[in-house]
Amino acid sequence: MKKLLIYAACGAIALASCKQEKSTINPAEIQNDSLRAIINARDNEVNDMMATLNQIQQGFAEINAAENRVTLAKEGEKGDKTAQIRENIQFIAQRMQENRELIKKLQKQLQETGFKGEEMKKTLSQMTAQLVQKDNELKALRTELASKNIHIKELDQTITGLNSDVSNLKADKENLTAAKQNLETEKANLQTESNQKSETISSQDMQLNTGWYVFGTKKELKDQRILSGGKVLQGSFNKNYFTKIDIRSTREVKLYSKNATILTAHPSSSYSLTKDAAGQYILRINDPQTFWSTSKYLVVQVK
Repeated sequence: MKKLLIYAACGAIALASCKQEKSTINPAEIQNDSLRAIINARDNEVNDMMATLNQIQQGFAEINAAENRVTLAKEGEKGDKTAQIRENIQFIAQRMQENRELIKKLQKQLQETGFKGEEMKKTLSQMTAQLVQKDNELKALRTELASKNIHIKELDQTITGLNSDVSNLKADKENLTAAKQNLETEKANLQTESNQKSETISSQDMQLNTGWYVFGTKKELKDQRILSGGKVLQGSFNKNYFTKIDIRSTREVKLYSKNATILTAHPSSSYSLTKDAAGQYILRINDPQTFWSTSKYLVVQVK
């Protein structure tokens, strides 16, 4: 699990580094990318485990079908029933061995991920019960066939292997953890955390890129305490008098006056004052990042 977190975080950082020439790295975005990477990696783990479970369940279904064929063969003609029984017993033995290997594989997957959950314990208990049931069924079949003087070597080997594996599974089932429900819960928690981080990043981004501007006559600015004693934005001024803008997209402010003076400090190279066809000033922001670097408030006095 720790390796997963490290790899996911490193992947997100590496991706951010490749884009560094185009934009400044935002630590919060890197953290958000790391969470997404963890969720994707966890999804892959869940998918792998569920695929193994499906294989095991399919194996049991095929074993059941083979047992039905054995039942039909026992009721068939004497000439070919032994061959049919042998063929199906071999098939059952093969599928039992495959299921044993798949269960061991699933156990290894669960131990490596380190997850815990009641749902998987329940599923693995059911698988153990199925193996016990198959063991009992094969023992009964061996007894029945022996009474009819039909001996199947593969059946004896299968029962011996089942006895050993069932004992091992019973001893180890307390160590087989990590339920699908638990995995999905953890995934949901990570997704919730990721969404919260995204909302925080979005909120911070909005705050960082919000500006306010106002223009008015000297009297209007004084009335709103924006201009006081020849100084601008000193003390308790009326913030509600300002217009809120997104500084990334606002490139011009129409001042509707033939006389305008910018009272707040902004680098002169970042803007220009031009006149429209009516001779009224328009403030054009040529370099928003530089223009708003000194103050997020713009105050313009007009006449």
